[in-house]
Amino acid sequence: MRKVVAAAFVSLDGVMQAPGGPPEDPTGGFTLGGWTVNYWDEPMGQFMGGMFTDPFELLLGRKTYEIFAAHWPFVGEDDPIGTVFNTVTKYVATSSTAPLTWTNSVALHGDVAAEVARLKQEDGPTLLTQGSSGLLQTLLAHDLIDEFRLLTFPLVLGPGKRLFGKGTKPGALKLTANSVSTTGVIMSVYEPAGAIKTGTFELAHPSEAEIARRERMKREG
Repeated sequence: MRKVVAAAFVSLDGVMQAPGGPPEDPTGGFTLGGWTVNYWDEPMGQFMGGMFTDPFELLLGRKTYEIFAAHWPFVGEDDPIGTVFNTVTKYVATSSTAPLTWTNSVALHGDVAAEVARLKQEDGPTLLTQGSSGLLQTLLAHDLIDEFRLLTFPLVLGPGKRLFGKGTKPGALKLTANSVSTTGVIMSVYEPAGAIKTGTFELAHPSEAEIARRERMKREG
């Protein structure tokens, strides 16, 4: 059995839309594409590189796939991430019948949650998502994500596509790793940790029996 790891760039208010450039995803009139660009430093590069050290295959939504397919096949051979991305298998959640032209690409049609659940039952490397906000909502709704690798940027974007959308189910997370870049980007790794345990800071009120007991002790003392 293999894990699904969700990797994402998010703003402090949870938006993950178009982190790499203005034309990346202007859906909904989003005008702030490219909001991650001016924050990159060496610690962030190390965190990102760590995602690709162990064997993995990509699990992508169709829009993210098209963005990647227009970029990574054309980088130079000296780009280590490009070399890996071009080689690994890419599973693509899509409703389109248009061909997937990037080498080693496999379409997931129909019930994507069932398809991903099937892939998880197989032997093989980690299934790593990049971006793919629509696909992530499906994975979240069906409890298919085993780990989150998040880079949280020190800015607020307002309206936009979010990592945790309206249909997200409540649940606790366990922080397993955490560091901060020189530009204030928080790099965190989380694992699902079951149901949320609630409590209260409200002062407890004694029961009638307890009040009676205290009164009796006062009289007897």
